Amino acid sequence: MSGTGTVGGPSACRSAGSGEEPSHWCAVVGSPVGHSLSPVLHQAAYQALGLSGWRYEALETSAAEMPGLVRRLSSPVPAGAAVPVGLSVTMPHKQTLLPLLDAVDPLAEVVGAVNTVVAQRAGRGEALLTGFNTDVAGISQAFRRTATPPVAGARAVVLGAGATACSALAALTELGATSLTVAARRLSGPGRVLAAAHRMGLELSTLTWLPGDPGQGDALCAALAEADLVVSTLPAGTADPLARQLEAGGSLRPGAVLLDVVYDPWPTALATTWQRRGGLVAPGWLMLLHQAVAQVGLMTGREAPVAEMDAALQAALARRG
Repeated sequence: MSGTGTVGGPSACRSAGSGEEPSHWCAVVGSPVGHSLSPVLHQAAYQALGLSGWRYEALETSAAEMPGLVRRLSSPVPAGAAVPVGLSVTMPHKQTLLPLLDAVDPLAEVVGAVNTVVAQRAGRGEALLTGFNTDVAGISQAFRRTATPPVAGARAVVLGAGATACSALAALTELGATSLTVAARRLSGPGRVLAAAHRMGLELSTLTWLPGDPGQGDALCAALAEADLVVSTLPAGTADPLARQLEAGGSLRPGAVLLDVVYDPWPTALATTWQRRGGLVAPGWLMLLHQAVAQVGLMTGREAPVAEMDAALQAALARRG
């Protein structure tokens, strides 16, 4: 397997400059994953909680490698080896991992995406792998920290139709949104928002939106002008054409809040334009922080040290400029 370390291998998890053998092992998996700040967040939590034997790493993992990783995570642990505890899961595995797990939490099941796997085992025996979704909590908390209280009966727009967009539907409903519009290049198909909305019993308005198409962009700008809450789940740079259209004359409702899930580079063109047009912005790093807070609780069984994790994240973002 490619990556920054050997899965389940204690030597791969040994802290830099330390000869200490790890007792527990966790990782973030995805492709690409080298940019992830999850190791910063989780290691800060372990340090604050006094879990000196816990290690967390980033593993570049392809779809073909995921079944092998899952088998290693669930297999009995040899004496002296670090105990695999769990995984943070990023793209493209949030949906394809589902059938490889033993159990899936009801929220993750209805959303149709997992971003957390916890290995539950007795001692060093074989583990039961359970999937959870903490992206919903991350999105909800990002809005709550930006605009309090959430708007009951709010009108919401989601940009994108993949795994994170599915989580956004659940979070926006939790926040009180009753009118939901999704704009994306492709809306239907397995793992996309229309299927998730059906499982959740939600009614959606949809816009077919190809970034860079001025006509479709005008229709989306009109929807954004009526929105109270907006979530952009698009990759970095994808929403730049929309930002230019908003800059050229789009309007926003007073107090309208945008969560852009991109956190590097920050700010995005869309976030910058949104603020210039008078809206509020929930930065993507807030979602990243709070989904990790929930993950730490699931993996350690301890209350996550939010302040210490936040401080470590801010320092890491500052180093990236």
